[in-house]
Amino acid sequence: MAKSTHRLNAIKAANVKAVGMHPDGVGLYLKVDKGGSKSWVFRYMFDRRQRYLGLGSVTSVSLATARSLAGDARRLLDLGQDPIEAKRLAEKEAAADKARSMTFKECAEAYMAAHEPSWKNAKHCEQWHSTLRRYLYPKFGGVAVSLVTTEMVLEAIQPIWHSMPETASRVRGRIEVVIDWAKARGAFSGENPARWRGHLANLLPKPSKVAKVEHHAAMPFDDLPAFMSELRAATGLTSRALEFTILTAARTTEALGAQWSELDLEKKIWTVPAVRMKAGKEHRVPLSPRAIEIIRELETIQRNEFVFSGEKPGRHLSNMSMLMLLRRMKRGELTVHGFRSTFRDWAAETTSFPNFIVEMALAHAIESKVEGAYRRGDLLEKRRALMAAWGQYCAKAKMRSAVDDPKFARLFTGS
Repeated sequence: MAKSTHRLNAIKAANVKAVGMHPDGVGLYLKVDKGGSKSWVFRYMFDRRQRYLGLGSVTSVSLATARSLAGDARRLLDLGQDPIEAKRLAEKEAAADKARSMTFKECAEAYMAAHEPSWKNAKHCEQWHSTLRRYLYPKFGGVAVSLVTTEMVLEAIQPIWHSMPETASRVRGRIEVVIDWAKARGAFSGENPARWRGHLANLLPKPSKVAKVEHHAAMPFDDLPAFMSELRAATGLTSRALEFTILTAARTTEALGAQWSELDLEKKIWTVPAVRMKAGKEHRVPLSPRAIEIIRELETIQRNEFVFSGEKPGRHLSNMSMLMLLRRMKRGELTVHGFRSTFRDWAAETTSFPNFIVEMALAHAIESKVEGAYRRGDLLEKRRALMAAWGQYCAKAKMRSAVDDPKFARLFTGS
């Protein structure tokens, strides 16, 4: 064996401490760093440049293995290939192979883990998990995402496309975003089999054509004062939560998630942060006198950071609590969200407040870009007048009909 090769042995490699490059021969070196760490390096020339290929630490790569790896690198050089670029390509291909082997379920779980922190509430997260567990994982959750086909997607959503069009449409959309995520990670190639436009739209009827849109059941505004009187007479935290929700024309999650830190009772304002708003924009709500009364009442019993605190520490009332209250009040045909429609109808039919003021009170996005450019403020004082009028209307006792008066009845019964 030539003197220029195999200069090192296992004992010498273990004992050498001098910082620097210690040659073994034909390009293989033992590199000792200042901190004492040791690694194998193959030094070579390629395209008139000196390059260094790391072969691994001496703790995980033996001298014999290092010599074998250096030999592989020399053979690549003989073929006119750069060993470093060949290594990078091999690592890239290995990563792609690993990505392509990911199942649809693994991709979905990874997608949700990455995006859940940006989702607005726990209910949205649970809906994602529950729909995937129920409709998708049993069908192709264990299939490599790269092998998911249009036929698989159709098999999952067609059974509910006519009976549950809204759910089916959401499921389809979730398949689409998961596969788009997989495509961005190199785990999928080609056309997304769950794409609607130009693809599934040719195979399935539009969801809007399958079933009519069902709006949230709303109470006629003429009936509201009597209902509010009944609600005020009811005891319990949920009753106060529903009353507050109606008085502020808020969404369920916005009202139940209200925190003490969001309230300024001196200025009579409730500021809902952008992270809890549907439009992702901070919303200031002027509080009517009755809304302030509710808050003052609850201040004496506050248990955590939430105004409408739940039984469990650090939690607010359940999203179902107010709906269940409506059922107990024999108003099961109504929804909490429907009271926003009641507010909208009342404002349109009985007041002179401009439509855009009412829309801003409901925290609706301004659809017109031109109007949105001019209305950059939140018109708080104008909305304060609107909410004060709404509060007065809610507190107005409904006039009892003469035929309901016992005195009127006695005129005809003689009693």
